[in-house]
Amino acid sequence: MNRLNGKTVLITGAARGIGAATASAMANEGAKVLVCDILDDQGEALITSIRTFGGEAYYHHLDVTNEEHWAEATRLATQYFNGVDVLVNNAGIYLGKSFEEASMTDWQRLCDINLTGVVLGIKALLPSLRERALSSKHGSAIVNMSSVAGLVGAATDPLYSLTKGGITLLTKALAVDFGQRGYGVRVNSIHPGAVDTEMGRQTFAARAKALSTDDLQLARRQSIEAHPIGRLGTAEDIAQGVIYLASDEASFVTGTALTVDGGFTAR
Repeated sequence: MNRLNGKTVLITGAARGIGAATASAMANEGAKVLVCDILDDQGEALITSIRTFGGEAYYHHLDVTNEEHWAEATRLATQYFNGVDVLVNNAGIYLGKSFEEASMTDWQRLCDINLTGVVLGIKALLPSLRERALSSKHGSAIVNMSSVAGLVGAATDPLYSLTKGGITLLTKALAVDFGQRGYGVRVNSIHPGAVDTEMGRQTFAARAKALSTDDLQLARRQSIEAHPIGRLGTAEDIAQGVIYLASDEASFVTGTALTVDGGFTAR
């Protein structure tokens, strides 16, 4: 369909799960993609896969908490693509601990990756996004990966909810700020429900723990039942939402929290 034809994308946490599905889907829609992660073998394998169907992709080792890594990623994006049209802040971690169990070290790690990583990414790429927006009728786009836990409380991991709620409000604040400044950069967040990925399976383990059971299948069934659509999400489901927010189809969409959650937050 080439909904992203000619666009250049930098996506973090892109070596597996939602990130990998999104990178592949965006390349399939015509985007040139810079895949960023700390999982080098998986990242290299992904760009090889993308290139087999004719997509253009490169890999960069990026620790989202490292400002120097972001500076190098920005340099490479300029070298490969002459700048970035779309930044997808996808990298994140899930703790799966109650408020009382979580240590301050746990909290700092959540903040570093889920919050500081997003701030550093936007700061590093904003000049490029603004410049590219000048030559695009519909401007540039930032898509921040949040969660339904950024909209409603997640008792199994309150601190994770806190970081994702922070992403939700940062997204709205920056959408207003950048719009008022005339930057031509749209900013939106996407909020998956339970997704059948490695991180999703971590949530099943946390749910089982809260139920005082080792029965992960029970926790999985309860998670499915919490989604009115009657199934878990897939990484590809979320990727399609990201593509929409990144595309010119969403040219009048900014500051929006897009739920792709099988009805989880509709209850």
